[in-house]
Amino acid sequence: MLSIIIVNYKTPGLLSDCLHSIYRQPGASGFEIIVVDNASGDNSKEIILKQFPSVNWLQLDYNAGFARANNAGIKISTGETVLLLNSDTLVLGNAISGCYSLFSASDYVACGVQLLNSDGSPQISGNFFLPGSLNNLLPLPVLGGFVKGAGQLFRVDKPHVPNATADNEVDWINGAFLMVKKSVLEKSGLMDEDFFLYAEEAEWCYRIKKFGKLVIFGKLNVIHLQGESSNTAFVSQTEGYSNLFDNKGFQIMLSNFVRIRKQNGIFWFLFHLLTYTLNIIFFFVSCFFRPKTFSNFTGYCKNIFKLWSYAGKIIANKAYFYKAL
Repeated sequence: MLSIIIVNYKTPGLLSDCLHSIYRQPGASGFEIIVVDNASGDNSKEIILKQFPSVNWLQLDYNAGFARANNAGIKISTGETVLLLNSDTLVLGNAISGCYSLFSASDYVACGVQLLNSDGSPQISGNFFLPGSLNNLLPLPVLGGFVKGAGQLFRVDKPHVPNATADNEVDWINGAFLMVKKSVLEKSGLMDEDFFLYAEEAEWCYRIKKFGKLVIFGKLNVIHLQGESSNTAFVSQTEGYSNLFDNKGFQIMLSNFVRIRKQNGIFWFLFHLLTYTLNIIFFFVSCFFRPKTFSNFTGYCKNIFKLWSYAGKIIANKAYFYKAL
């Protein structure tokens, strides 16, 4: 059986649309659907259970973020396979049932599908790890452009699958749609609960991949309204994950640095920290040519200083809840 776990935080409208798209799936009546609510404090439960009484609602008493909430759902699930699904997704065709069927018949330990933007354009769904997590430099204003240019000059492979149209093996899968066999979790463990939001699925897949292969089934599609659910938590209007300038941007930055420390060690953590700090100089100079970016510059500087305040904890690598909300 397949257990679908959806984390909710003040998004009853998105969640309702998501569940409607799930129940249109062939065989949906056989799915176990668990909604884990991160203490929304609104009427999400009443709205959802009135429409979908078969949903198993798990109420948490604080905003536990993505990793802890999904872990709580996994622990009470009864299926041999679990699907982590964002509330801001819309399932197309038979994406879930088709994915489950292909996955069950395969030797893969985790899988995803090709995510789409609301306009139907492809969204990055499968990714590859670069040595030292150097792809973490790509979102940097100014320096990130040079890193990208150098990668193109030396013909370095892209750190992601731009648009999967067939079965593509990858290193890690976007957590908006991530299906995993429970048998591998007995070896890899659950998600690392140090993470609040962002990067947790990358670190998790890094551990999962030690026990088998991961794949994107490119012929199956799910719409992901990228960032809609997290923007509610951070009161942010930004899309995607390249924003480094506001509170959401700091959470992205912080989580990625925690992942680098856990996955790549102290040297690479310090390398990235110093590079991000050095980028302040280049960003400042660029503001003279693009004055409208100065507000982003001040936000970036503030986030770098905040990141340094966490450096000791991250280096120590002891249990800590990195929640910046």
